[in-house]
Amino acid sequence: MSSLRSFGSDNHSGVHPEIFKALVNANVDHAPSYGTDEWTERTTQLFQKNFTSGDAIAHGSGPDVHFVFNGTGSNVIALRSCLQSFESVLCSDLSHINVDECAAPEFFTGGKLIALKSVQGKISLSDLKSALVRRGDQHSAQVKAVSLTQPTELGTCYSLKELQEISEWCKKENLYLHIDGARLPNAVLFLKTTFKQMITDLGVDILSFGGTKNGLMFGEAILVFNESLKKNFKYIRKQSAQLPSKSRFIAAQFEAYLSNDLWKQIAEHSLQMAESLAAGLKKLSKYEITCERQSNGVFVKLPQPLIKKLREKYFFYVWDEKTFECRLMTTWDTTSQDITGFLSHLESLAKDQL
Repeated sequence: MSSLRSFGSDNHSGVHPEIFKALVNANVDHAPSYGTDEWTERTTQLFQKNFTSGDAIAHGSGPDVHFVFNGTGSNVIALRSCLQSFESVLCSDLSHINVDECAAPEFFTGGKLIALKSVQGKISLSDLKSALVRRGDQHSAQVKAVSLTQPTELGTCYSLKELQEISEWCKKENLYLHIDGARLPNAVLFLKTTFKQMITDLGVDILSFGGTKNGLMFGEAILVFNESLKKNFKYIRKQSAQLPSKSRFIAAQFEAYLSNDLWKQIAEHSLQMAESLAAGLKKLSKYEITCERQSNGVFVKLPQPLIKKLREKYFFYVWDEKTFECRLMTTWDTTSQDITGFLSHLESLAKDQL
């Protein structure tokens, strides 16, 4: 089997050894199913510890934690809990729910996505305000939620101030705030903050917390903070075919991920590798980096004649077929050799074109 080193996606990497070990360790004896096992209980407590103060947990006001199979499922169920079929959600035109989920959010919620033009992946509060129209008009889908991606599809991050302002506006307008956090730990590390400060303290109602892109084999978590969304959530998950029977195998992975700062080590490495790649491309000077590097993605315009040959050795996606803007993603197992090898191969191909 030929080896391939990929900058295509953090989904392309294998499973982190510590997480794989946790899977193996959980694969013993029998355990209760459907979230009633000891792994789920321990991991729920870990999530609550990271997102909530001790006093809040003691008073039973921490987030409910629900495990699901995949990212689309986590987003769909989160939004389904927020919307009735005649309602809508405001989101970025580049968001995963709008571009890459085959209309699943609309299919499962029965509601409508309203995509707003983004700048560097982010939607502004002013644009959100402008989109909140025709309230009470029976001919129009009623806006009920806002969905933000943190970090965005372009690897940029909403600042804590931006999140706070949007959250406060959502509360004022009686809108739910959902965060698609497929790569949330990267944003937490980049902004030098904590899960609690970014999510709980800013009043996020519901969070899709990624696992697969962060070193897990499979599985995501949905954290429900808003009390009004908690009551029926378990029924929505079951009806949406996202209730894992052997839930211990998702919980065990997250338990390892959240223990001993493994999540931080994985995010830190991914960010360091992305910064190294971006710095190397800047040194070459002839290639335009199109977005500020704030997560584990580097967006760069590459000459079209080089792309096919370059991807034969280092796979990546062309983000924009018209401008040949390409997306290069790093992950927990990206190495310095991958970076130098890619840059060297790029320069070699460029010289051959002269």
